[in-house]
Amino acid sequence: MALVARNLDTGAVIAHHVSVAATRSARRTGLLNHTSLSEGEALWILPCRGVHTFQMRFAIDLIALDESGVVVDRVSNLKPWRVRLPRRGTSGVLELPAGWLDRTGTALGHRIEFSVHQGGAPRSRVLETAA
Repeated sequence: MALVARNLDTGAVIAHHVSVAATRSARRTGLLNHTSLSEGEALWILPCRGVHTFQMRFAIDLIALDESGVVVDRVSNLKPWRVRLPRRGTSGVLELPAGWLDRTGTALGHRIEFSVHQGGAPRSRVLETAA
């Protein structure tokens, strides 16, 4: 199963290969085993309200999304060894390659939709938190 993240306000595809970190172990590891994120890749961490980049080897962009998929926080070029404190109303965080938010025009208040591709037939849905 592959996820695609699209900005409904701009129509831009934010990421065409979104990995999901929904278990405690996956959230703890995050991007620590990566040396970079390629164009089109992203990590969706949920539930998640804030992140850190301790021990990471590269900068990232991130957006915090509420339960409706609305961007409630946006950080460009978050460098290694930094912290982004939790934001009220955040349900999950989408981590992207550095500079990607500016390239896709993603801003506060925009709505993000995830499309689930199963068996070649895309099926759209707005952000839903995994229990």
